[in-house]
Amino acid sequence: MYKLIAGLGNPGERDRNTRHNLGFMAIDEIALKLNVMQFVNKFHAEFASLQVANHKILLLKPQTFMNNSGTAIRECAVFYKILPQDILVIHDELDLETGKIKIKTGGGSGGHNGLKSIDQNISNNYYRLRFGIGKPEHKSQVSDYVLHNFNSNEIKIVTQGLKFISNNLGLLLNSNYDNFLNNYANELKKNVEQK
Repeated sequence: MYKLIAGLGNPGERDRNTRHNLGFMAIDEIALKLNVMQFVNKFHAEFASLQVANHKILLLKPQTFMNNSGTAIRECAVFYKILPQDILVIHDELDLETGKIKIKTGGGSGGHNGLKSIDQNISNNYYRLRFGIGKPEHKSQVSDYVLHNFNSNEIKIVTQGLKFISNNLGLLLNSNYDNFLNNYANELKKNVEQK
């Protein structure tokens, strides 16, 4: 059985390190950990397929721009006959503090255009790893905020979270989301205590 892990973002060098590309950053960190040497262009995405222990893993970075992410995910899911519950989408989340992580299935898109596209293309029954990026003071600043790079303090926090994801991939592959979140909360607590 396959597990599809898709990270959301926008293609191109200009957007590479923006807050909105956090999903791409997560896929890149996972690929680095698993020694994925290259992605191929398939399903309107950068795509890699690999076997880790007894898991067949598909990594996907849609190249359709955020608003059409669902197209790439649907094409891959249909080709490999993957059910929504075997899909994990990693994305930036304005409603969480920078570095906080939550996992959920179902529910609304929370105004996230990438999630809206996925909901329209495959349903909303997939899992989402919501990775906090914080939010600006005023709603009118959201578009500008998500398309800017992380500041130096944020990038330290984000890097820690990305490394945690790649180092604890086994829990995600086994859908052991509660343990993943508990371990991450303990890691954050430990880091606060060490300061």
